[in-house]
Amino acid sequence: MQEQFIKYLKEKTQDNTSFVDEIAGILDIGYDAAYRRINLKTSITLEEAVKLARHYKVSLNKLFEVGSSNEIVAELSPPIQNLQGLEIWLKQSMGHVIQLKKIKNAEFIYSCKDIPLFHTLTDSLLTRYKMYVWLKDLNTEMAKSKISFDDWMESIPDSLLKTAFELGEIYRHTNITELWSDNTINGSLQQVLYYFEAGLVSKDLALRICDDIHEVINHIEKQTIDQSIGDKNDQNSFMLYKCDLHMLTNTIMVVTPFGKLFFSPFTVLSYFKVEHKETCEMMYEFLQKQMSNSKLLATAGERDRTLFFKKVHQKISIAKERIKMDDKMTYL
Repeated sequence: MQEQFIKYLKEKTQDNTSFVDEIAGILDIGYDAAYRRINLKTSITLEEAVKLARHYKVSLNKLFEVGSSNEIVAELSPPIQNLQGLEIWLKQSMGHVIQLKKIKNAEFIYSCKDIPLFHTLTDSLLTRYKMYVWLKDLNTEMAKSKISFDDWMESIPDSLLKTAFELGEIYRHTNITELWSDNTINGSLQQVLYYFEAGLVSKDLALRICDDIHEVINHIEKQTIDQSIGDKNDQNSFMLYKCDLHMLTNTIMVVTPFGKLFFSPFTVLSYFKVEHKETCEMMYEFLQKQMSNSKLLATAGERDRTLFFKKVHQKISIAKERIKMDDKMTYL
């Protein structure tokens, strides 16, 4: 594998006679050390491979494409441990997709285990509450803290909110396909109930967050009917599928005329960014199969569409009634 990788790098350089010196300079090592790596007498470390790949603008998957076809390299999202980390995460996520606003026929395909992140990145209590929940999950100190959402909300930096809103706005300038199930709403409602019952969200704010979720669903229903992410005249399409067969995963695939990539979650917000061509094609084909086994709610008929959204709104209303109950013994 190393031999073929070195051969590939040699083809990228413009002056093969100084290749050893070039490698030595990139890796900040001596001539002899570089020579041993080029001649396979010393193995290239992963750190060195990253440096070389960045210098020669080579996808790290090239390291593995010349070896096992079952091994790929994925980019890891930045860790989130505090407010600053969350803002960095949002900025990096925006960096991955911001160019889509300029690409005609770009598309998101979103397998929605939960309400898609982009729908909640608005100037609302729901957005702020999602941030609170994320940090309670990811920040050790905040997880131990008894700070309520009501108090914590006052400390959110304006820059964090601005970045979140900008990321949410990108979603409104792209063709969207989403796959939902009857359970897609459940996670958001459970989060509200959990922290309300733990005494960390006041009754008033918990009810207002539920109202925000109602508004998100109302907006998605309108987009579904219009088949548009904006108004009826918007050129960016919105297609919502109801999936009953497969479990959904919060995987996001980006499809453009130039290629595909997808983001695969593995913790609350952490994800792998995958650009490996063959793997992306496999994911794309799987999502297409999911769609073929699902109902496109824009064309399934008014009855199916109405029943789906009615069930979602009923779940929100049930959560609100549970919050309103004064007698906690009714839970038993």
